[in-house]
Amino acid sequence: MADALAKIPEVEIDPEGTFKYILVRVKVKDGDVHKDIVRGTKSAEYHNHIFEKVSPAMEALGMECKCLGGGKIEHNSQEKKLRVFGESTAFGKADHSVSAEKLKSAFSSCEVTWSDDKK
Repeated sequence: MADALAKIPEVEIDPEGTFKYILVRVKVKDGDVHKDIVRGTKSAEYHNHIFEKVSPAMEALGMECKCLGGGKIEHNSQEKKLRVFGESTAFGKADHSVSAEKLKSAFSSCEVTWSDDKK
């Protein structure tokens, strides 16, 4: 099961735009091994819409997940910049520093910044 966990991408976000995101802790069912993942998309009107897609997909892999919080990501692919900010009304504010580190790994050629500002 730890192999299945390792295969789950740490980051899946839209290639461009400003959109909602969530930070999710995925763990092996009945186990201690876990990892945190970032998911974000413009198609989500609310943060819980993202979680409603992620959770069943992870359960199908034998995982369970918990949303650690949310916010917004501004992804400017032309300027190679990612900005993490804001919060989720439903889940509260994610630890943007953790999310930013995940984004830096996935988008090593981009400048990644974060703040606790709402806008």
